[in-house]
Amino acid sequence: MNIFETRESNVRSYCRSFPTLFHRAKGAFIYSESGEAYIDFLAGAGALNYGHNNDYIKQKVIAYLDADAIAHGLDFHTSAKEQFISKFTETVLTPKNLDYRLQFCGPTGTNAVEAALKLARKVKQRPGIFSFMGGYHGMTLGSLSISGNRDIKAGAFGTSSNVTFMPYPFGFMESFDTIEFIESVLNDVNSGIERPAAIIFETVQAEGGVIVAPIEWMQRLRKLCDRHDILLICDDIQVGCGRTGPFFSFERANIIPDMVVLSKSIGGYGFPMSLLLLKPELDIWEPGEHNGTFRGNQLAFVGGTAALEYREIVNLEKEVKLKESFLHNFLIDKIVSISEKIKIRGTGLIWGIDISNFGDANLAKKITSRCFELGLIIEKAGRNNTVIKILPPLTIEMPILEQGCSIIKQAFDDCVV
Repeated sequence: MNIFETRESNVRSYCRSFPTLFHRAKGAFIYSESGEAYIDFLAGAGALNYGHNNDYIKQKVIAYLDADAIAHGLDFHTSAKEQFISKFTETVLTPKNLDYRLQFCGPTGTNAVEAALKLARKVKQRPGIFSFMGGYHGMTLGSLSISGNRDIKAGAFGTSSNVTFMPYPFGFMESFDTIEFIESVLNDVNSGIERPAAIIFETVQAEGGVIVAPIEWMQRLRKLCDRHDILLICDDIQVGCGRTGPFFSFERANIIPDMVVLSKSIGGYGFPMSLLLLKPELDIWEPGEHNGTFRGNQLAFVGGTAALEYREIVNLEKEVKLKESFLHNFLIDKIVSISEKIKIRGTGLIWGIDISNFGDANLAKKITSRCFELGLIIEKAGRNNTVIKILPPLTIEMPILEQGCSIIKQAFDDCVV
């Protein structure tokens, strides 16, 4: 029995799927202490869009550390924050004609989700929130209250007060007009459901099984919120920062949410950072009304600024689209062809292989375990963990992407009889 089993909490998770001692990482590879190389199709659950130890970002961080620049700054005005806000405005907001203010929250995505919920209720003076079945938004109580998975909420009793779950366009709901249903609920004086302050949604339910919302659905959701004076919050924590191609995942629908939640790869290097973007008229906070000790992670500002620079240098959006085309073709030609029971979903560099129709609750685990034996780190998602989620760094070189995909094919050949 090792030190992790004797001393680390039973809540540990990813290490159970990948039982080895990791030591270093570079690009799209993670290396064990004994030297084995593993291709990374997990990418820090989306926190490493720019790969492990990206050289461009690393040099910027090292130079900042060498200068003895401030590392922790609460919400002081600092040069690192100034440079990040300026670069984010210059390269993301202004070219897209987006007018958002930036609220720096605590170190992780759920902190920004909590801020968004709190602010929406304050602005609209209504307690209710609409969320979607299958959604995932974080592990603190407010975020849990709007997440669908019952298992992760098992120990947090009473979290879902003032939260109403609406159907997402997936499964049997794909032939059901979910927007019309929400409209009916809001218009029916006897529905028993009051108008919420906000509706929070993911354009791609990543943890929910890589479920991609249709463009028309998102556009109709935006219009519904406008009609009923409801704020629209987009949780872009996992599928933002270029994961789907454009910087924001909602861009493909040509909509503008009232608030946007960012985290994971916004810090560039895997540094903790979360960010709430909000329309200026919603910024009614009193000074200090919502804060956090680590909302001023200066290394994340430095890493985030460098990441935005790097995106431009390598034309990362174009790279994602090229790799998306390869992945889609591979999945159609090599995986879907194995069995009509296999379904695929995805966009950009997030794809899911849905094998729920096989009726084998352990099949996804068998396949991902076999992938790990063959040198690939890849995880499961979705209802009952029956979706294999492909989430490589956006910077992955094409030969390595092809190699990882060939391992997936080998694992399917070995496990699907």
